[in-house]
Amino acid sequence: MRYLTFALGKGRLARQTLETFEKIGITCQEMKDKNTRKLIFVNEERKLRFFLSKGPDVPTYVEYGAADIGIVGKDTILEEKRNIYEVLDLGFGKCRMCVCGPKDARELLQHQELIRVATKYPNIAKNYFYNKKHQTVEIIKLNGSIELAPIVGLSEVIVDIVETGSTLRENGLNVLEEICPLSARMVVNQVSMKMEHERITKLISDLKELLSGENNEKMI
Repeated sequence: MRYLTFALGKGRLARQTLETFEKIGITCQEMKDKNTRKLIFVNEERKLRFFLSKGPDVPTYVEYGAADIGIVGKDTILEEKRNIYEVLDLGFGKCRMCVCGPKDARELLQHQELIRVATKYPNIAKNYFYNKKHQTVEIIKLNGSIELAPIVGLSEVIVDIVETGSTLRENGLNVLEEICPLSARMVVNQVSMKMEHERITKLISDLKELLSGENNEKMI
């Protein structure tokens, strides 16, 4: 039996993924060692391999078959536009993609004026403004603290992930429009879905059952 390979987004996403996987009997003790310098982690018993990568790279590894399965945020899936199957919403890592800015920028959005939008997510921003709002904007790609852009006059608004909104409030910014909800998703390589159909659909089924049970508990 060949190894089934998972690419996990580094950090909190990987930790939450492993916690979820443990609940359905998938463990990887090697990954719990915080001092390890290993890049690939193996569960020999179940023929599973795991590796950590930067979030934006996960869909690339999956598309090209270096990983059969990836766990990554919906924001990355939308931004990277890779040729992969999105098969499951894992329900953790919840946040929102929003248009944010000072209160007076709300009017610029309503009147569809030509404005500058700073963001780490140019594809998501373009799709939202051009295809949904039909508003022409100038997109400015940034990599660092996006909140800075409207404060120093680089842009009128920003498109960014909002979790609690506390960073926005501290800098005098507000959520002006919500683009879409976000959470961690499972993605699968298209060839792997055919070649390893039984193992992958069993995994998806086990996770769905777990998530369904957890949601029912919350409702009680």
